[in-house]
Amino acid sequence: MSGDKTVLWTADEAAAATGGRLAGPSAWTATGVAIDSRKVAAGDLFVAIRGPNFDGHAFIGAALAAGAAAAMVDHLPDGFPEGAPLLIAPSDTLESMAALGVVARARCDARFVGVTGSVGKTGTKETLRHVLSAQGATYANEGSLNNHWGVPLSLARLPADSRYGVFELGMNHAGELGPLSRQVRPHVAVITTIEAVHLEFFSGVEAIADAKAEIFEGMDAGGIAVLNRDNGQYARLAAAARRQGLTDIWSFGAHEEADARLVDCSLHATCSAVTALIRGERVQYCLSQPGRHWVMNSLAVLLAVKALGADVAAATRSLSSLPPVKGRGTRKRIQLPQGAFTLIDESYNASPAAMAATLEVLGKIDPGAGGRRIAVLGDMRELGERADALHIGLAEPLRAAHVDAVYACGPHMKTLFDRLPAAMRGAWTETSVELAPLVTGTVKGGDVIMVKGSLGSRTGLIVDALAALDSGRESEDKAASRTTNQPQAAAQSAQAPRG
Repeated sequence: MSGDKTVLWTADEAAAATGGRLAGPSAWTATGVAIDSRKVAAGDLFVAIRGPNFDGHAFIGAALAAGAAAAMVDHLPDGFPEGAPLLIAPSDTLESMAALGVVARARCDARFVGVTGSVGKTGTKETLRHVLSAQGATYANEGSLNNHWGVPLSLARLPADSRYGVFELGMNHAGELGPLSRQVRPHVAVITTIEAVHLEFFSGVEAIADAKAEIFEGMDAGGIAVLNRDNGQYARLAAAARRQGLTDIWSFGAHEEADARLVDCSLHATCSAVTALIRGERVQYCLSQPGRHWVMNSLAVLLAVKALGADVAAATRSLSSLPPVKGRGTRKRIQLPQGAFTLIDESYNASPAAMAATLEVLGKIDPGAGGRRIAVLGDMRELGERADALHIGLAEPLRAAHVDAVYACGPHMKTLFDRLPAAMRGAWTETSVELAPLVTGTVKGGDVIMVKGSLGSRTGLIVDALAALDSGRESEDKAASRTTNQPQAAAQSAQAPRG
């Protein structure tokens, strides 16, 4: 949410949208919507979601004490605060929150873009948010609120006066993306790429492409599909779009027939210089994020900007000031007594394609005097029977990036670690908790150290341990966010990203 206090819902509007009934004081207005009592801001409507392990109804009192304007419930638990402002849902509160989202979407005249893909979703979504915000009021879902909890929550937070809406949509099983797209109803759909991820749940990349193509299900015939022309699944995705009635299929990539075609790029350690043709319009721009993968996604962004009817030239200027996304390439200089080292935080998530792309970036960064390139790698999850082979496949990108030392954790990373040259093997442990002190104990001034792994590998703990070397202790807020197991499973599920 933005920092303003625009009223999103009056009590009567929320009741009408959900078909619920009001109890207690009913003159409240909500300036936000929350499902995690620990993150409630003053003026929020707290929605008590029932998750697999915990029931949000148990935290209504805490939410109201934190300043919630009201609580949406589907039953009254024991010990409930008497006289509290309530919206009593007619059935499940998740369904009623989705109903809020449907009404919020219907009353907003914004142009909407949905973003999905095997990798690059969040970065592309945040880039669209950045460039469109310079051209009008832009709303995007926070972080990776991209699943069956996160999308309806994000829609319920949608300001009615938005000019652009940017929604990341994720999945890790077939049949999940279609319902999300039907809620968002995007005018433009971007599929960044199709890669070997979530193979635990799919028979192959073709099945992944079919699941990603569900994003077209929520689109009208006048919508525009934006697809990666260089990807092997392009024809399959384009055919799926046509079956949904879409006739405008635009593409991006280095392919000579791409609508957003890469003409030239110069990749540097901290940025990229790009020349491209955007539907015949020649543009040159500086992209503040390094790596060819960012370059390709910037083409998708500019093509989506064009499809939305926004200003492409203005968007190219905004790309020079694109800030890094937390956990996806943020850099920090950490000062040690004997000198500083560079920490690259790629800990948010990982897949084979993303690993290779970020290792390429690491290879372009020159260490300081006496320093080394160090890769700290956690398991890539949900790769099924091919997991070990795909981990072993990282050996060549590591070699090409001239990585001096690899520190790894997780059973699949051990298959890679054992096959590396002896001189490259730093240390392997079962968990990131065990690996963290080994990494902090080896780092020295001049080093460049990149940390990457799937969210479940918890390599963020290692990032925090390295960052703490700067001050001598880990900051309390980071320690809590990484290590505390709070009983808000519903909210945690909403935050968990889908690919």
